[in-house]
Amino acid sequence: MNKHTILDWLNKNDGIFTSMAQKIWENPQIAYEEEYASELQMQTLNQAGFRITRNIGGAVTAFVAEYGSGKPIIGILGEYDALPGLSQTVSAVHNEVVPNGPGHGCGHNLLGTAGVEAVISVKEVMEAEGITGTIRYYGCPAEEVLSGKTFMAREGVFDDLDCALTWHPSSSNFVVNMSMQSMVSVKYHFKGITAHAAAAPHAGRSALDAVELMNVGANYMREHLLDGSRIHYVITNGGLAPNIVPDQASVWYYLRAATKEQVDDMHVRIEKIARGAALMTETEVSSEILAFAYETLPNDVLNGLMYENMKVAGAPHFNESELKFARELVSTVDKKIVEMSKKQYGGLIEEILPISFDNHKHLKGVSVGGSTDVGDVSWITPVGQIMTTCAPVGVQAHSWQATASYGSSIGFKGMHLAAKTMALSLYDLLMSPELIKQARQEFSKLTAGKPYVPGIPQEVTPPVAASTLV
Repeated sequence: MNKHTILDWLNKNDGIFTSMAQKIWENPQIAYEEEYASELQMQTLNQAGFRITRNIGGAVTAFVAEYGSGKPIIGILGEYDALPGLSQTVSAVHNEVVPNGPGHGCGHNLLGTAGVEAVISVKEVMEAEGITGTIRYYGCPAEEVLSGKTFMAREGVFDDLDCALTWHPSSSNFVVNMSMQSMVSVKYHFKGITAHAAAAPHAGRSALDAVELMNVGANYMREHLLDGSRIHYVITNGGLAPNIVPDQASVWYYLRAATKEQVDDMHVRIEKIARGAALMTETEVSSEILAFAYETLPNDVLNGLMYENMKVAGAPHFNESELKFARELVSTVDKKIVEMSKKQYGGLIEEILPISFDNHKHLKGVSVGGSTDVGDVSWITPVGQIMTTCAPVGVQAHSWQATASYGSSIGFKGMHLAAKTMALSLYDLLMSPELIKQARQEFSKLTAGKPYVPGIPQEVTPPVAASTLV
């Protein structure tokens, strides 16, 4: 059996997985609440002969599906969480399915489904040819809050992997040779004393004042950070009424930088600012880490393999109806944003739905904005990653236009390209131990003297989905 046989199987069965992606798109659920998607995928994988382990790391929507035995052990990473407030129909006008409801504005309905599609196709080959080894699909919740894979990593489920593959929907087809940033998500809670804001202000100690002073300090700190570092915050609790000195106030921070070491340094400094704000206002402060993702470590060996297999799989054909829909979607985006998108990563993209392939070798080692908990896995085992065209150039992720595209045939075609690329690469790795050896040698050089330590404290546990509470 050769690669063309794998592609034939995928082409014959793609309708099954188009349906899965469509169903997940129609039933969007946010981080740690993805019961529909996880159950659908587990059921499909179990029926295909995979062994299922549920409730990984305390997350009820996290699971591992496994087929085969022995070495090598190769994983494919999947995701399926939606985003709040991005409900949208498949149309080129803003039209919510559910007012302010969740939607798949990052395409995770496609991301996880392609992984399921890939591992089942390779399982069929392993069974037919008697190929030894173990393949796994990792059902990973809550990527959008950057903690699902960290909780799973803390459980040790990635430790015995020889390597892993993944992908993400995008607006072009390329290998992810750039590095995504490390990031910590941390909340600060200030506690003061209530008082009548007019009659007895001297008796109060304002937790809101502490939050505002902390934000002032953080904003002054911006000038003294390494280039590319980012600070974002929102006040999540600012008090109840103007005539009451607030005794409770909270602020939520994201701190990003090129490496976890740099984020660690920022975190230490912001903790000092928080304590200083509490000291100035005679309040108390506590903090809680919600997520702490490592930067991603691209692997040249695996990325090179995926690039070659993406070319073997071949780009999808987008018909005139799809091109028309793409043009209509792009017409709703600011023209400056569209032009900037065409020039992303140093290239100039002319196609509205790109079918060309790029390996982006010039971006090796370059840190780009944005973060993902895939970074954690990439510090445990070598990870290869691609992106494929699932939305028009100019459509931005985390937008209603993205939700519309990822629920359309444009998104499904990009998903099938990703599934084919991962399946072919998975097959190559099973058949070529030398490739795994080379990938691990590169990984060992990158991580030498830097063992992975989960950034989320042991006492922090995954949130419990509201639908599971009794």
